[in-house]
Amino acid sequence: QVQLVESGGGLVQPGGFLRLSCAASGFIFSRYAMSWYRQAPGKERELVAAISSDGASTHYTDSVKGRCTISRDNAKNTVSLQMNSLKSEDTAVYYCYVAFGRWGQGTQVTVSS
Repeated sequence: QVQLVESGGGLVQPGGFLRLSCAASGFIFSRYAMSWYRQAPGKERELVAAISSDGASTHYTDSVKGRCTISRDNAKNTVSLQMNSLKSEDTAVYYCYVAFGRWGQGTQVTVSS
């Protein structure tokens, strides 16, 4: 069955960095666009970044442009999100999402001093 397993979250100080990873299985990974979403307490889930199936195209929400980079490795069935210069407002649960409508379980990112 389809599985998306996120890792890499944690507690980091403002200005720090984290690299989130999502390991995918159960489908032909290279055929689908992948995305990272996040949901902060009391807020709706929002798109953070997306990447096309071949990795040639990426999209970022305005609040993370210049600070985050989404990438994928179709040989390893993984998609990653490198997050730099983290801010307190980046605190959220981050979810991996595959274009046909499946979510991972999420990984918590907390940015706090």
